Amino acid sequence: MSIWSVVLICSLVIAPLCAPIVPLARGRLSAKSARRRIVMNLCTFAFVCLCGVVLPMTGFAAEPAAAAADSAAFSIAGTTAQGLGFLAAALSTGLSALGAGIAVAAAAPAAIGAVSENTKSFGKAIIFVVLGEGIAIYGLLISILIINRL
Repeated sequence: MSIWSVVLICSLVIAPLCAPIVPLARGRLSAKSARRRIVMNLCTFAFVCLCGVVLPMTGFAAEPAAAAADSAAFSIAGTTAQGLGFLAAALSTGLSALGAGIAVAAAAPAAIGAVSENTKSFGKAIIFVVLGEGIAIYGLLISILIINRL
């Protein structure tokens, strides 16, 4: 299989994962419909992850381009454990960034309101906003540690 076949397979997997979120991002859904679409998206993601564990795609190698004869062929090969390690690193970064976004979305407006009423509370308010961002940094650190172990 060539690299373009792998790209096509990956895009066919990613497109259904992103499709339920598009109307949600445009603001054309009610809260109940949006909740249903997010649950459906998470179930689809879990199914794709399960398929990746059950049906590992190893041993793909791409042929070198005819024009660049001096470049060596690269391979997209690895074990299932490496694939799960990369998946764990991606999930730790993504979910921690999602949690940090939720934390900052709750803390930042409250901090702005507190500072607008009393300017002396700026230092205390900014600490709560920074604590929310610390969650994303911890997730990134964990994913770096996971990737270093692979």
